Amino acid sequence: MRLLMLGGTEFVGRAVTEAALARGWEVTVFHRGRHEAPAGAVTLLGDRTADGGLDALAASDAEWDVVVDTWSGAPRAVRDTARLLSWRAGRYVYVSSVSVYRWPIAAGSDENHPLVGGDPGADAVAYAEDKRGGELAALAEFGAERTVLARAGLILGPYENIGRLPWWLNRVARGGPVLAPGPRELDLQYIDARDLAQWVLDAAFAGLHGPYNIVSPIGHTTTEEFLKACVAVAGAADAELRWTDPSVIAEHGIEPWTQLPVWAPPGEMHDSMHRTSTEKATAAGLRARPVADTIADTWAWLRSIGGTAPQRPDRPAVGLPPELEAKALGL
Repeated sequence: MRLLMLGGTEFVGRAVTEAALARGWEVTVFHRGRHEAPAGAVTLLGDRTADGGLDALAASDAEWDVVVDTWSGAPRAVRDTARLLSWRAGRYVYVSSVSVYRWPIAAGSDENHPLVGGDPGADAVAYAEDKRGGELAALAEFGAERTVLARAGLILGPYENIGRLPWWLNRVARGGPVLAPGPRELDLQYIDARDLAQWVLDAAFAGLHGPYNIVSPIGHTTTEEFLKACVAVAGAADAELRWTDPSVIAEHGIEPWTQLPVWAPPGEMHDSMHRTSTEKATAAGLRARPVADTIADTWAWLRSIGGTAPQRPDRPAVGLPPELEAKALGL
C-alpha cells in the first residue's frame, strides 16, 4: 500500500506514519518541516495555509492508495488538498471528531446523531464546525464511496501534544495530596492514538467508507483505574489520591476537562464526552488496548524527552493550578 500522510510528524499523524511503515507500506509525509518525519518516510514540504503551499504535492507525479488527513483548521485547506489529490489517490481518510455531533449528545448515540453545520470552503470558525467542514470537503472531492470519516473521541498516548495525560502523569510524579475527581467509578472513554492509527490503516486496506466513531467501548475504564495507573507508573512515594465530590469541585470554580483533564462530571457533559456508541467501528475491527498500557507507554515516552510534553500552539495549556488544588482540598 502507498500512503500519503498529511502531517505525520506529531501525535496522531506520527502514530499513523509509524504504523504504516511497520507494515511495510510506502509512506510519503507532507508537512511543514517543523519536526522530522519518522525514518523511512519520503518527505514533501509545504504549508497548506500559505499561497503556493501545495506546490510540492502538485509537482509530484506520485500516486497513492490512500490519503490520511488529520487537519483541524480551516476546512478550505482540506478542500484544496483533496481536490488536488482526487484523481491521484484511491481513498481519503479524514480523522474527524465526535465533536461534529450536535450538543448535547445522549448516552449511547451512534453515527446517526444530528450534526453541527459546516462549510467546506470556510476559514477557521470553531473546532466542531471546522471538523464538519473538513468532512464535507473530503466528501465533495472524493465522494461518499471513497471517503472514510474517522470520528475520534478523546485521544491519548505517546506523542500527545495537547497535554492531558502528560499533565496527570507529571502531577502524580510531583507527589503529595492529589485532587482526584469523583465519583471514582465514573467511566471514561478515549482512544490510544496507536489504536486509532491501526484502525485507520485497516479501514483503508479493507476499502471501508462512511463515518465511524473511533473511541474505546463505553465503560472501557474508570476514573479510578485511570488515576491509579498514573500513580503506579509515575507517582512519587507520597502521592495520595484524594477523592473529591463533583459538588466541591464546582464550588471552587474548577473547570472540568481543562483544569481537570479527561474528567467530566456526571450528567450531560459526561454523557456527551464519555458515552458514545462504538458498535459500528468495533464490528469493523477497532480494538482498544488496556488503559494501563497507554499510561505506562506515555510515561516512558515522556521521560525519554525530559518530562515536558510538546504543546500545540493552537491549543490552550491544561491542568489545575497548585494553589487552587490546595484550596479545594482544604490544605
